Amino acid sequence: MDIEMLQNLVPHILLFVDRRCTPGWEIINKKIGFQDLTFVVAGKANYFINGVKYTVEAGDVIYIPEGSVREAHTFYENPMHSFAFNFNWTPAGSPIALPLEPVTKNVITSEIRGYIKQFTQVWMSKQPGYIMQARALFMLIIHKLLLISSHKSSYIQTDLRVKKVLDYVNERYPDKLELSGIATLFNLHPVYFGKLFKENTGYSFKEYLNLIRCNNAEMLLATGGFSVTEVAERCGFNDVSYFSNVFKLIKGYPPSNVSK
Repeated sequence: MDIEMLQNLVPHILLFVDRRCTPGWEIINKKIGFQDLTFVVAGKANYFINGVKYTVEAGDVIYIPEGSVREAHTFYENPMHSFAFNFNWTPAGSPIALPLEPVTKNVITSEIRGYIKQFTQVWMSKQPGYIMQARALFMLIIHKLLLISSHKSSYIQTDLRVKKVLDYVNERYPDKLELSGIATLFNLHPVYFGKLFKENTGYSFKEYLNLIRCNNAEMLLATGGFSVTEVAERCGFNDVSYFSNVFKLIKGYPPSNVSK
């Protein structure tokens, strides 16, 4: 399933547990009426999902869709430590499964660990509005997990230098930005920077810049009060014809259609 199909769904978190297993920990064989998303951070365990055995360890993520038969037990000599989320989608009656394998190996990054840590603090403190904050963090966890999983073994955690470039571009996208100038600004060789940017984002620098410019152009056009020419100039395009062509290529429709 495409990630886009999930973005309008709202998770209802039924249970969250910082699961520090004892040597005799187990989950009895039972059909579940929720979705189970578990992040293993230490130790080992055997999970049985619809009768299929999976051995999991630190760095792995377990996903069990609603309606599955689940069973598990930890290794006596190396008890599992995990963070488990049991959830359903709101509104009820939307048992849409995440596009994940039952076990995704070695996928938990420091970024995901950071989100889980924040979630734990929010969930345990239960301050006013915590459900909203917890839900937002959980969606960030799912989003990051899906992005990593879609790249699978080719996933590369975003380079810190590229993160700085992305911040810079997002703030200064209307300016005249070129790959060579950005590379020099961040003390990188243009050829190396172009390759590094593509590896980390999936886009060439020019493709990403045009994407950011067109996304912001679409927002401006949707507010009304600006002509296509004015929006093109505000978003870094000097040629309105070129802007229209790029916009249509990225969005699938011309900019003149946005305000209609």
